[in-house]
Amino acid sequence: MEFQHVVDLAGNGIDAVGVATIVVGVLAATLSAARGLAQRQVDVYDAYRRRLGRSILLGLEFLVAGDIIRTVAVSPTFTNVGVLALIVAIRTFLSFSLELEITGRWPWQKSQPSGK
Repeated sequence: MEFQHVVDLAGNGIDAVGVATIVVGVLAATLSAARGLAQRQVDVYDAYRRRLGRSILLGLEFLVAGDIIRTVAVSPTFTNVGVLALIVAIRTFLSFSLELEITGRWPWQKSQPSGK
């Protein structure tokens, strides 16, 4: 088996983990929200959005890792690296947007100490 073939399989495997992470996260968040609604809990919507956003963030990290592995190790042409840079930039923007939406602050901002 050639190195490029193994790396391509690894990249595809990591992509599959990313997609599975998002799907499982959506299902778990939805089931949790449905249970919360059935128990008439308050703040179900915000908890649902946080869980959903976290699963998407984690899945995006896996998808970026798979793209990097395949592009750099399998076909590091100037065009492919440029496309990878664009994909990573878009996914990074999505990650920052989701983080802001989930926590209410940018990823580089420190959290406020409790009680203040």
